[in-house]
Amino acid sequence: MINIGLIDELSKMAHAMKIDIWEVIGAASTKPFGFMPFYPGPGVGGHCIPKDPLYLHWKAKSFGFHSRFIQLASNVIKYMPEYIVKRIKDALQRCGIGLKGSKILVVGVTYKKDIKDLRKSPSIDVICSLKKQGAKVSYCDPLIPFLKLGGLNLESVELNAKTVKRFDCCVITTDHSQVDYAVLLKNAKFIFDSRNVFKGRYAQKVERL
Repeated sequence: MINIGLIDELSKMAHAMKIDIWEVIGAASTKPFGFMPFYPGPGVGGHCIPKDPLYLHWKAKSFGFHSRFIQLASNVIKYMPEYIVKRIKDALQRCGIGLKGSKILVVGVTYKKDIKDLRKSPSIDVICSLKKQGAKVSYCDPLIPFLKLGGLNLESVELNAKTVKRFDCCVITTDHSQVDYAVLLKNAKFIFDSRNVFKGRYAQKVERL
C-alpha cells in the first residue's frame, strides 16, 4: 500500500509539474539492481491491499502507536478515482465539453486485468463519481456482462466502431487483454488512459494518467 500510495502521489505531482511519470519510471527501471517499479492507476481493489494494512494500523493504535504512513497511503489511494474524474473533466473542458451531460464509456470495471472480481474495484468509484457529476456513463467489460450499481441494472456495451463513436470520452480503468484497443483508438473522440495501454503514443487523442 505504501509503495502504491507513493507512486500515485508522485504521478499527481509530476502532472502538476508537466513531467511524464511513465518516462520517469522507465528511466528509473534501467537501474540494474535495487529498484522495483510501481505504477500509478485509478486505485486499488480486491480483498487484501485496500483493507489488510488498515487492520495493522488499527491494531497498532491499541498499543498507542499511530502509523502515519499507512493512513496517508490509504487516503492518497482512496481519492485517486476522484482525481481521475477531475482530469477527465479538465480534458473535456479544453475541448469545449462540460462533464455534466457528456457521454462517457468506462472500459474495464474489475479491480485488475483479466479477472472477474469486482471487490472494491476503483473503476466502480470512477463510474459513481462521473454519474454524481452528471455524466451519462456506460461501461464495457468482456468479463462482466451485467452490473448492478446504485439500484440500476447496467449491461456491458459491445466495443465496436459504431458504439465507440457515440461517446465524448472513453476511460480505460482496467486493461483487460480481451479488449480491442485498436478499435477504441481508431474510433474514440478522446481517451483517458489510466493504465498506460497506449504507452504515451497518439497524444492527439489519448491522455494518460
